[in-house]
Amino acid sequence: MKYTLNFSVNKRPVEIVIEPHVTLLQVLRDTLDLTGAKEGCGTGDCGACTVLINGVPINSCLMLAVEAEGQEVTTVEGLADGELHPVQKAFIAQGGVQCGFCTPGMLMSSTALLARDPQPTEGEIREALSGNLCRCTGYDKIVRAVQAAAEEMKHG
Repeated sequence: MKYTLNFSVNKRPVEIVIEPHVTLLQVLRDTLDLTGAKEGCGTGDCGACTVLINGVPINSCLMLAVEAEGQEVTTVEGLADGELHPVQKAFIAQGGVQCGFCTPGMLMSSTALLARDPQPTEGEIREALSGNLCRCTGYDKIVRAVQAAAEEMKHG
């Protein structure tokens, strides 16, 4: 059985035919060639596959693609709008990017946090990022990057 899926990805309408058991991550990577979201664990524990559904971070490895029907999906590729998003700039400036595997998920979780709380505390940042695992940075540079992005967005 096939399913026709209509949804929006990075503000563009998409219509595709899929099997009902396919995950959103598989559709993004394999069908739409949006490879920013990564499959790290496949069980929702690492956050490397984080995308935004209507502004809310989700693990795309756990979401069936059919659940995205009529939804707005934003991937890391959709953050930059002509120029890098302030969160992307801050991650670069603060050294919050090392190997880059976790970075797309970290960026998406950070963007969602700042959209709902423009001036989060360090504890709130750490809580918002608790579903994203990083093996390289030790998190301090990532937290500083989110703080710097918050300041930039406040003044910029």
